[in-house]
Amino acid sequence: MNKISLIIQQEYLSRVKRKSFILMTLLTPLLFIAVMLVPTWLAEAGDNEHRNIVIADQTGLYESVFTDTGNYSFHYTTRHITPRYDTDGDSEETYAYIVISDNLLNNPKGIVIYSEKQVNADFKSTVEQLINTYLTEEKIASYNIPDIKKLIADSKTNINIATIRLEEDGTEAETSTELATIIGIISTIAIYMFLLLYGVQVMQAVMQEKTSRIVEVMVSSVKPFDLMFGKITAIGLVGLTQFLIWVIFIAGIIFPMGILFGVGKVSTEAANTLSSMQGLSATTLPAGAFDNIEHLINGIHFPELFICFILFFIGGYMLYSSLFAAIGSAVDSEADTQQFMVPVTVIIIVALYLGIYSAQSPDSGIALWSSLFPFTSPIVMMVRIPFGVPAWQIVLSLVILFASFIGAIWISSRIYRVGILMYGKKIGYKEIVKWIKYKE
Repeated sequence: MNKISLIIQQEYLSRVKRKSFILMTLLTPLLFIAVMLVPTWLAEAGDNEHRNIVIADQTGLYESVFTDTGNYSFHYTTRHITPRYDTDGDSEETYAYIVISDNLLNNPKGIVIYSEKQVNADFKSTVEQLINTYLTEEKIASYNIPDIKKLIADSKTNINIATIRLEEDGTEAETSTELATIIGIISTIAIYMFLLLYGVQVMQAVMQEKTSRIVEVMVSSVKPFDLMFGKITAIGLVGLTQFLIWVIFIAGIIFPMGILFGVGKVSTEAANTLSSMQGLSATTLPAGAFDNIEHLINGIHFPELFICFILFFIGGYMLYSSLFAAIGSAVDSEADTQQFMVPVTVIIIVALYLGIYSAQSPDSGIALWSSLFPFTSPIVMMVRIPFGVPAWQIVLSLVILFASFIGAIWISSRIYRVGILMYGKKIGYKEIVKWIKYKE
């Protein structure tokens, strides 16, 4: 045990002192904040160039449709115009020509945009919105129903249903499905990234020691199992250290921003960015869903969430990193890792997709069994917890996960003890099975 602690200490200190670790630890939170806020800043900055648009309305019906906006000035004419940019002396000042050749209620294809360069999406959507709004009003007016616009306006409703979770002690807590979804997605993506990032680091560390022949000296005084376990544990502690620093750093940036700019605004920007990343529809995040964000946050059990994140990170990391360590010990170069890496990587990716699915249906059978299966539970369970999961399911999932990683470490150590000293031989699955069966 003393040798394992020395290995852990040496590996941990050597990694946290590296410049790459320090830079990644400091820059990642800033990158995270930028991902949340830059899209909003870009949307607000937008394209401020002012453009002239010529409306050639051959029907004479749509003069009132086009009104100047901040970016576009519309110049209306009923003259027949054939845009020719090579001969028209004013073409350089005209961004585009809109030619209307027919009644659009009868012929929706009677409008065409001509331009020298491809028009941007904002301009096209602006024109379409103006035309569609006008045609809708015209079609409604054609029904000749008195006060029809008022009737339509009065018939519109906007209901935002509150969700209340009943706690075990009988108290009520207001919650938000949208907020729970976002927290679950953040947690599952974090676990997914950590499993891949630090698992691959374990594999690379084992490969480097094997190719440099340093391990031959080390195993003369330390058992291969102790060496593997110490290395895995040390890199895991490095990951937890980095994660805790990120949490403190991000909280130290977001909370002051929430005070200065309004918690609801900052939270909504983050929510919209995350929802677009996972492809949620606009109806998933209704307007006003985060107006009472501070109150809704109280409905999330963050201490339970944080403890579960740490436990599932440890269990998932130890399970997968033991497999990565076995892969690193069985091969001589990174090119040889592909045949062994593919199955492990596929399982992690499948777990991510199951986690995203579980965010939509956290109580489905697939979500339940995926959160208990050890190779997917670290990712899937973290999505389900913000929605409220019975304690027995969390405990059972952790018991299965920790029992599985202990078994995985035992199997991987038997591969490690042989593979770490094996050089210059192409290894297949049959050979690895033989290594596991070798006696001490």
